[in-house]
Amino acid sequence: MFKILSVDQARATLLRRPAPDEITVTEGMRRRTREVFGEDLSPEEAVRRILRDVRSQGDRALIAWTQALDRVTLTAAQIAVQRADIAAAYDQVDAAVVVALKQAAARIAQFHARLVAQTWMTTELGGVLGQIVRPLDRVGVYIPGGSAPLASTLLMTAIPARQAGVKEVVVCAPPQPPASGRLPLPHPVILVAADIAQVDAIYAVGGAQAIGAMAYGTSTIKRVDKICGPGNAFVVMAKRQVFGICGIDALPGPTETVIIADEAANPAWVAADLLAQAEHLGGTALLLTPSRRLAEAVSAQVGIQLAGLPEPSREAIVESLAHRSGTVITEDLAEAVALANEFAPEHLCLSVSDPWAWVDAIRNAGGVFVGEHSYEVLGDYVAGPSHVMPTGGTARFASPLSALDFLRVTNIVALDAATAHQIAPAAARLAEAEGLSAHANAVHQRMRWSATRAGDVAHTK
Repeated sequence: MFKILSVDQARATLLRRPAPDEITVTEGMRRRTREVFGEDLSPEEAVRRILRDVRSQGDRALIAWTQALDRVTLTAAQIAVQRADIAAAYDQVDAAVVVALKQAAARIAQFHARLVAQTWMTTELGGVLGQIVRPLDRVGVYIPGGSAPLASTLLMTAIPARQAGVKEVVVCAPPQPPASGRLPLPHPVILVAADIAQVDAIYAVGGAQAIGAMAYGTSTIKRVDKICGPGNAFVVMAKRQVFGICGIDALPGPTETVIIADEAANPAWVAADLLAQAEHLGGTALLLTPSRRLAEAVSAQVGIQLAGLPEPSREAIVESLAHRSGTVITEDLAEAVALANEFAPEHLCLSVSDPWAWVDAIRNAGGVFVGEHSYEVLGDYVAGPSHVMPTGGTARFASPLSALDFLRVTNIVALDAATAHQIAPAAARLAEAEGLSAHANAVHQRMRWSATRAGDVAHTK
């Protein structure tokens, strides 16, 4: 059930990733593209066409593409979700879920309130130099509505933005096909989570058209400074294409988990954690261990626990286990850590007897879960740090989403005259070395003025 591989076998299979811009186009995707667009288009071309329409036609394009892609009929007045609809959503969500959302929101807010970036100034380099740190003005959060209503992701993106001081946070989420007599609205738990996160507006728009609306702006949806949040391949392509019009947080791919475990690990817990991440369609769940006995026990537990899960989850897990998951037998824990650093996973879990002894050795991971009581599902929902973390090996150079992502830094240069005069010759020489004569002239203009002024002063004396 849960395959066991050598390091060499894993390097040739499980540990190899496709390039982030490689998209497998299925026959179903081709058929749907022909149905919607009337011709064969690549996913990139399809997204480009949607974005072009949104940019030129605004709300009219949002309505048309929501009808074509989601098969939901919207009016312009229904794009923005009304406060009364948000209040009514509480009646459709279990009270215990509302309590859990509020508990998660409180911990997320507490964690991200510990913001370390702040404005600073120094006079040690002549005059005043420094950096002013300010929050972004307006942030858009995208929440998908496909296989699961990701209310937790809304909290994990909107709340850090709020803690950073962003003035306006808005959410786009696709509308559900409305029941008879009901309005087309996002999932009720998304509306409740948005209310708990104190977002300023919610829009019932999904897909690439939502990304275009937040990037370019429409009559109903004002353009934002930055777009955050996950989505399917078309949403990710849309984020890629609007980058530069606005900022984006990342280009997220399927979730991935690596568990490093030794003989002391509980095989039932390890199996449960692997299954939890394999539940995400296309997810990767890897166990790295020097213990074949543990590997075999975990494999057995995967089969036992999988059999007890409901069908929708089981179907997604079986697909993930077949293609992107398994156990790798390493020489020792040091080799397991080295492999993990090469793979640079989104989540790295240390299920070993002395986890803190290995924390400093972890160089590339979105998040490190230290010990078996810090299991990843707690991080997914209520631990505090955002679960929006780098995927696809980007943990080599990227970081988890935090309040820092919603700040911008402005350099302040206020040199005094003496310092400017002192460093000007170096600036002129560098400008001339680069062949930029006008740059050098701007320096020489000041230097001549300074020399003339100094001569006038000397003559006066």
